[in-house]
Amino acid sequence: MSHPQPAETKTLRLPSDQETSGRTLGEEELALLAQVIHSGTLTSTKGTFVKALERGFAELLGLEHVSACSSGTSALHTAIAAIDPEPGDEIVTSPITDMGALAPILYQGAIPVFADVDPHTCNVMAATIEPCLSARTRAIVVTHLFGNPCDMGPIMALARARNIPVIEDCAQAFLARHDGAPVGTIGALGCFSLQQGKHITTGEGGLVSTGDPALARRAFLFINKAWGYGDPQPDHYFLALNCRMSELQGAVAVAQLPKLEWIVRKRIELAAQMTAALAGLVGIETPWVDPKNVHTYWKYCLRVDGGVVPGGAVGLARLLAERGISSAPRYIQKPAFMCEVFQKQRTFGRSRFPFTLARPEALDYNHDRFRGAFEALDRILVLPWNERYTEEHVSYIATSIHQALAQLRRTAP
Repeated sequence: MSHPQPAETKTLRLPSDQETSGRTLGEEELALLAQVIHSGTLTSTKGTFVKALERGFAELLGLEHVSACSSGTSALHTAIAAIDPEPGDEIVTSPITDMGALAPILYQGAIPVFADVDPHTCNVMAATIEPCLSARTRAIVVTHLFGNPCDMGPIMALARARNIPVIEDCAQAFLARHDGAPVGTIGALGCFSLQQGKHITTGEGGLVSTGDPALARRAFLFINKAWGYGDPQPDHYFLALNCRMSELQGAVAVAQLPKLEWIVRKRIELAAQMTAALAGLVGIETPWVDPKNVHTYWKYCLRVDGGVVPGGAVGLARLLAERGISSAPRYIQKPAFMCEVFQKQRTFGRSRFPFTLARPEALDYNHDRFRGAFEALDRILVLPWNERYTEEHVSYIATSIHQALAQLRRTAP
């Protein structure tokens, strides 16, 4: 691909994962949906498609156990419930994540304890997790943000030394790998999302992976109100929800699954083209990927140095929007601990539970503790990305970035 030059280009409409232009939905999904409708069985407790999805995804990961559920949030909730924390136990996690990965911790009566991140990858690290550990730490949640795996070797060594289970949030990281191992197979449990904008989609939906039969049993039960389907004398064994995936979602996912490897390969190829096209741009850093990792690019995330680029990520995003490119400066507007649910401890009525059980140190949200997170959010610019892009689309985005940078520098005071 030729290196883009800062010359005016005609606006090009980009495929979007929010509708058909950027999705791989088609006749295969329609055919399986028709089978479900004609069968009249829409519940996964009696149907076959959700079970087929679980088997297929487990085979893809090389694990024994996968449970499907109703959303990515449900997947995280199921994993936390499988770990079964005591009220007031602590779960170390990232401040750069979706609330769907944090609310389940609170719903299970545990305390999210936030670890700082590497400002270049936005991922938690062993070095930032270790100071957050205490005698009350029950689990560590690592988020493979944007499809770029965390540095799992040191994290797992730290966790094993303390006998702490690791939950991998793989919502954005289908088929990503660390040191040859698929994410979702490295920790005790892995959680995936099938939400509209993920690598494959059922609109909403989730998957929980594990190699541990006891955790798999707890996950299966939690998804099913703790009712022991298939047991000789089933009962509701503990407090749990209905987080089941429907057969309609299962059918779409079964049709999507064979497309996943192509989707991931295409995203990686396109990302390599983008990285080459932006090489050498002053003030712009392309995604840093550890040589041990395979990054599967849920989104393509730039770092913009506001000291070099006038207006920083926000200024660049404004000019890209004029060219029809809907990028997201900061990704999230603030670290999760700055949201009202944490700052004002708004949980169950006026009880403030489970914050009332927390150690003061676990609720220390002093900004000096999160310099990496604040630096990361100040600089990142998240570009839209999907497998329906062509070389022309990638060239258009890269050229637009070159043009926008040139314009920002020309008009800077």
